[in-house]
Order: sequence, then structure tokens, then C-alpha cells
Amino acid sequence: MSQIIIGVVGAGTMGEGIAQVAAMSNHKVCLVDLNESVLSKAKSNHEKIISRLVEKEKITQSKSLEVLKNITYSSDFNTLKDSDLVIEAIVEKLEVKHNVFRELEKIVSKDCVLASNTSSLSIASIGSVLQNSDRIIGVHFFNPAPLMPLVEIVPGLQTSKFVLDNAYSLIKSWGKLPVIAKDTPGFIVNRVARPFYGEALRIYEEGIADFATIDWAMTEIGGFKMGPFTLMDYIGNDVNYAVTESVFTSFYYDPRFKPSFTQKRHFEAGFYGRKSGRGYYDYSNNVEKPSPIKDYKIGNYIFNRILSMLVNEAYDALFMNVASKEDLETAMTKGVNYPKGLFEWSEEIGLDNILNTLKDLFEEYGEDRYRPNPLLKRVLQD
Repeated sequence: MSQIIIGVVGAGTMGEGIAQVAAMSNHKVCLVDLNESVLSKAKSNHEKIISRLVEKEKITQSKSLEVLKNITYSSDFNTLKDSDLVIEAIVEKLEVKHNVFRELEKIVSKDCVLASNTSSLSIASIGSVLQNSDRIIGVHFFNPAPLMPLVEIVPGLQTSKFVLDNAYSLIKSWGKLPVIAKDTPGFIVNRVARPFYGEALRIYEEGIADFATIDWAMTEIGGFKMGPFTLMDYIGNDVNYAVTESVFTSFYYDPRFKPSFTQKRHFEAGFYGRKSGRGYYDYSNNVEKPSPIKDYKIGNYIFNRILSMLVNEAYDALFMNVASKEDLETAMTKGVNYPKGLFEWSEEIGLDNILNTLKDLFEEYGEDRYRPNPLLKRVLQD
């Protein structure tokens, strides 16, 4: 079997990481970006990362030379002509992606699979500009791509089963954990995880607790590695807010995904988080992070409310056939490092407790965001 050649379009953080993963799996990789300085930075980063892996004895010196030799860097799209698979990892703007895929189809062979690393755009829509649209597929890596095991494989309406099966097998051969997701807004992770941020923001806006206390409740009581505000500051409020708005709009303004004015104001003020020096917390030198109020009664209320919303969203994703139960559990534990799968967690706590929390919230607020999913209610009735 001849060696599979991988093309990657976009040498930013995600493209750079995907190229590294493919090269370390013994593929020839062509990383293409029109910006020469971005390409140069990607090459430099690859050299540093691979050198560090040798120092840590994760790979041998000979393997490091082989990996670096596997990657070529180019600003010319024509260098992708011999690719068997091209993964696009550029800006999340549909018209820009359309232009890229139109160009790619002119260059690559008719058998070349064209994939997008999009986290929020419709695969069917991205593939609509292709003459041979059955070769389009979503291959969504998580940042940083070399470290995060999860990859969401998203077939569009046009995608052939052959392309889906081969993309799944290839990504699995790279040592990743692929899950298959329906082409719906947010796929699995960015859909199911929305209440982790949205409900935390809502609790803050109601004056129930401050950022530090909500984060404390989710890490101390819930066992999450990061609280929602620390995590949003780590991801970047600009990125997190953009995904929230995209999912909300794409779901025809379903109130379950309603964005928060608090996050919008932080975004408007340029308080993006760690990368801007200030987000929900101040990251300036010598500024101490505020201390939480360690009140376990409030903490348990916060944790139960947010977890109930997450479980409800997981049941909704299963109810709407977004993914299998197994893939939903894998996605949340391996894509966003939840301490447990949401179905497993709900069984431990008791689905009746989750349902009662949701019913109480729905009765108190009268808002559709708290409506319990029909499948959750059915499981309890069985």
C-alpha cells in the first residue's frame, strides 16, 4: 500500500498541530499557508516541539529527523496536487472556506478527500460548492491537536459512506479517539458543553455567587479540572463567545443556548482572558486571584444546577440522534476532560434528582432553557 499523502491548509495553531500529528504517523505532509511569516513560525515551532520530545525521550533522534523530513511548507496551493486527504484549518468564515475548497477541487485528484477542521460551520454548507461533494467531511481536532485525543468525524448530507469509513479508520490509526457526530450546530462537544459556561454566567448575573466561588464549586465539588470562568479565560472569551453566538443563531435562537450579556461586555471590552491579560480575572503581575466563598450549601446548589443542565443537553443530543451514547460519553471525557461521562454521572446522582432540579428551575423561571428533555423523562418512566 502506497504512503498516504496529507495536505493541510492553514498554518495557524490548529493546522500546525494537525500537520505534526500526521507527520508523526509517518505520512508525507504538505502544510500550505499564503502567509510566509505564519509558515515560518509553524516550521520553527515544529522544530522546537520535536526537539523537546527527543529531550524528554518520547521519541528517538532518528524519529525526530524523520518527522521533520515528512513536512514540507509551501505558500503555493499547487503543491497539494498529489494529496490523498486535505484538511482545511483556516478562519471560521464560510465564504473564505468556500473559496479555498473551490480552488482545492481544481488542483487535487478526483479521489482526494477534502476535510474541514471547522468547529461550528455546517459541513453540508461547506461542501455545497464542490462539483464532487460526496468527498467532503468534517474532521474536528481539539486544541492542542497533538495532545488532545478526541476528533469529531462529521459527515455532511453529501458525504459517501466510503469517505466516512476511511476517514474514521485513518484518524484512529493516528492514535486518536474518533467519534461520529451528526452535522448539527456545535456537533457534540460545543453543543453539550454550552451550559457549563452559559449557566455559570447566568448564576453570576443573578448575584448568587461571584466568578471565583462558581469556579471553586465546579472544581472542589464537581471535580472539574477548571471552573467555567477560568476555562473561558484560557480558551479566550472572543473564541468562546463566537461559538456561543454561532450555536444560538444556528439553533434558530433556542433559549437553551442564549448568550450572556456579561460575556458580551467582556468581549466588547477586549477582556479575552489570559491572552489579553484580563478576562473574568486579572492576569497582571502581582495581582492576586480573588478568593472564593467556600460555602458548601451554595457550592452544591451551583454544581447541581450546572450539572443538571449538562445532563439535559447530553440527553437531548442522544434524543436527536447527534451521536451514540458511547460517543457522547467519549466526547465529553476526552474532548473537554470532564471527570465522568454525563450519562454515568446522572446515574450515580440519580436521574430523578436531575429531573427534579430541572423541573424546579423550569417552574421558578418559566423559561424554555430549563425544559427537561423528553428522553430523560422517558427513561425514568420505564
